[in-house]
Amino acid sequence: MTDESASPVSPSPVPPGALSERESAVLAMEQRSWPGPGAKERAIREQLGMSPVRYYQLLNALLDDRRALAHDPVTVNRLRRVRDARRSRR
Repeated sequence: MTDESASPVSPSPVPPGALSERESAVLAMEQRSWPGPGAKERAIREQLGMSPVRYYQLLNALLDDRRALAHDPVTVNRLRRVRDARRSRR
């Protein structure tokens, strides 16, 4: 007999299959339009509390995540097309 209450794994704060608040915020940031150079990077630092490099790493991983596609298919598909176009130009 096993005691499930003794499990070292704590319950996840996010329901399985759902995006975290941070992941949702990254996708929401991509829905906005930006007035000029530097505005988006400044907003990433101020609103999300991360560097732009880390932001783009998370965003790129989200583009391959089926949960992100289910959460915001329009944004994810648009960004996938942009990413694929950049890759094909290289």
